[in-house]
Amino acid sequence: MASMQKRLQKELLALQNDPPPGMTLNEKSVQNTITQWTVDMEGASGTLYEGEKFQLLFKFSSRYPFDSPQVMFTGENIPVHPHIYSNGHICLSILTEDWSPALSVQSVCLSIISMLSSCKEKRRPPDNSFYVRTCNKNPKKTKWWYHDDTC
Repeated sequence: MASMQKRLQKELLALQNDPPPGMTLNEKSVQNTITQWTVDMEGASGTLYEGEKFQLLFKFSSRYPFDSPQVMFTGENIPVHPHIYSNGHICLSILTEDWSPALSVQSVCLSIISMLSSCKEKRRPPDNSFYVRTCNKNPKKTKWWYHDDTC
């Protein structure tokens, strides 16, 4: 547990001192616990999401960084994107099977920014309605099928 806390402290400082563009740690979210963070995000300029505001929720298990964090969009505004479900779940391989302990909160944030910035059309995944009705609350329990890397 101590190594997980040490790693999270290091990543927390990195996110506070050098956040990815358009990302800000919500300081209130880490006042009582180090294992759950909220990151405020603004859509990058020149993209479909320019000026839009979102929130990402990160939850860390005691096995972090060997186990990926649970990451999802939360709050009132969930981005409309082919890989983001209306309940905030994100279909992104580095959040599950392609996770590596070498990755960090910052690298996850950069991947999500990149995913949103490269999007050409705002639309939900084709199976959004069914998935949202039937999925587990924890997106890490989903067996994702990564079949589209065009967005």
